[in-house]
Amino acid sequence: MRLYGVTGWKNAGKTGLMERLVAEIAGRGFSVSTVKHAHHSFDVDHPGKDSHRHRVAGAREVLLASRNRFALMHEMRGAAEWPLEALLEMLAPVDLVLIEGYKRDSHPKIEAFRAETGQPLIAPGDPTIRAVAADCTLDLDRPVFDLDDTGRIADFIVGEVGL
Repeated sequence: MRLYGVTGWKNAGKTGLMERLVAEIAGRGFSVSTVKHAHHSFDVDHPGKDSHRHRVAGAREVLLASRNRFALMHEMRGAAEWPLEALLEMLAPVDLVLIEGYKRDSHPKIEAFRAETGQPLIAPGDPTIRAVAADCTLDLDRPVFDLDDTGRIADFIVGEVGL
């Protein structure tokens, strides 16, 4: 599977860039899936719903299915977080998997950067970051794109992964 990441600090524009890239690349006829890393506890289920009741009762996994979609919820129950590679094995084959977060993993990435966050660039010390999408002018040893130039960023990623 071809992988490409979008990384950056909080409020740098990662999620907006991911959303635009999925629409742009899928609009070109490629199949795209995403993986999003969350640093905090999250829940896609709602108290009172049957699936939530199953989980609270102690189910390790709950598969919620309909004719429109299915969702598999796996409770870690104190186990270690799964590595990205194990999670990727759960995905159906697609042309491209876009990964949000996972800064320290070895797949190629583009860094989303907004100057107003006050955070430093990650790119200078990280060779897995192949380009930066920024809201300001930067002088780097790799390509820098305007954060809102989704077409050019998508062209770069598609070229990088050989689609």
